[in-house]
Amino acid sequence: MKKKINWLQLIIVVIITEIVGVLGNILSGNASGVYASFDKPPLSPPGWLFGVIWPILYLLMAISVYIIYETTSSPDGEKVTNLYWLQLFVNFLWPVVFFRFGWYWVAVVVIILLDILVIITMKYFYDIKKTAAYLLIPYLVWILFATYLNIGVAALN
Repeated sequence: MKKKINWLQLIIVVIITEIVGVLGNILSGNASGVYASFDKPPLSPPGWLFGVIWPILYLLMAISVYIIYETTSSPDGEKVTNLYWLQLFVNFLWPVVFFRFGWYWVAVVVIILLDILVIITMKYFYDIKKTAAYLLIPYLVWILFATYLNIGVAALN
């Protein structure tokens, strides 16, 4: 028998995840102006694309962690969801380090840490519920691309 979706819990997780993204964007300062001023590596997307991609990724991330939260109630499940919140916190830090402070090489370290945390999170999610891990694939692809962009910007500026 399929478990019913707890819509209130799902909506709360989505809102919290999206708010973290919005706060990171707000605290990063004039990210779009800073991004426009960079010498950028090849394949750099237009600045407006980030505002389209990130809300979608945050939605997928929130659904993913909700699935894990609903699938497991063991202490291991709590550890795995805590790993999700940790990677989300690192995700929040990255634009602040990169755009607000302009610490491009420090941001490289932060985003590589994020890459590692997301891969580990996906591995644990996969062990619990494959669908939850699959929902994180677009996020992983995007942050790996962002890692390339971060390294390129750091090298060129």
